[in-house]
Amino acid sequence: MRALTGIQPSGITHLGNLFGAMLPIVDLCTKNPDSVCMLVNLHALTTVHDAKQLSQNTFDLAVDMLALGIDPKETNFFRQSDVPEHTELTWILSTLTPMGLLQRSHSFKDKTAKGIEASVGLFIYPVLMACDILLYDADVVPVGKDQKQHLEIARDLAEKFNHTFGETFVLPEPQISETTAVVPGVDGEKMSKSYGNTIEIFADEKTLKKQVMSIVTDSTPVEEAKEPKGNTIYQLYCLFADEAEKREFAERFRAGGMGYGDAKKILFEKANAFLAPLREKRMQILAKPDFVNDVLAEGAKKARIIAGKKMSEVRRKVGV
Repeated sequence: MRALTGIQPSGITHLGNLFGAMLPIVDLCTKNPDSVCMLVNLHALTTVHDAKQLSQNTFDLAVDMLALGIDPKETNFFRQSDVPEHTELTWILSTLTPMGLLQRSHSFKDKTAKGIEASVGLFIYPVLMACDILLYDADVVPVGKDQKQHLEIARDLAEKFNHTFGETFVLPEPQISETTAVVPGVDGEKMSKSYGNTIEIFADEKTLKKQVMSIVTDSTPVEEAKEPKGNTIYQLYCLFADEAEKREFAERFRAGGMGYGDAKKILFEKANAFLAPLREKRMQILAKPDFVNDVLAEGAKKARIIAGKKMSEVRRKVGV
């Protein structure tokens, strides 16, 4: 079984990225050798229009994923833009894509409603995503509930091409996690770079402590009992703790006598113990930029063999 994932280089990674996408991607690729993990920098062009920023974001994300355990010997790990077959197939599939199908895209409607310019790129984003998947005969694609429609579009386009030109593309199946937690930011809202409420994965120890200590709390006195359910400190602590530690921390909240300041310090120690080895590994990889670039180049070479074979079949079938 070949699984396929893509992750967009949109800026400094945080705990929401780590537990919502990055660690699940590493786990999936570890369990399924020959999987595909791509840095989808072409998708990022719909919102990032600064060349230096996009290039740096992409490199940094590559370092992050390597530090978290992506094994380039087992996983096809590469930059999307290094495989031009993605954009070639996008044009071919776009000639089969009904306008109405894209007009119904929840993502397009949501983003334009938030004020993002309705560019052609944003409109055909699902077609490029479909090509990312179909080029590699991916059997399984893990997606969040908000991305399920995009995978359905990929299946629709694969079926339409197969019906028009003959059996060519594998129809991918979605893998939707029902347990992916929404990680709260320091203000209690969903952690997001756009909200400015993040705790960074690879921040140095001093910065990490400052971010943890900035978590917004209510004015409940130290001696009073506190409800752990819905409490940002407790929710973040649970990301790093085992079941026994979660119960003990919850009991201390309910018993009273523990102030939020002390609770934040406990959270910091727990988070730092988890993140410090990752931070160290990242620094070691960052010191070898040539190694990172070589990994991505080698990954693109392997990906192009697969994508090139599929595109040769597509070109022959459509007559170009």
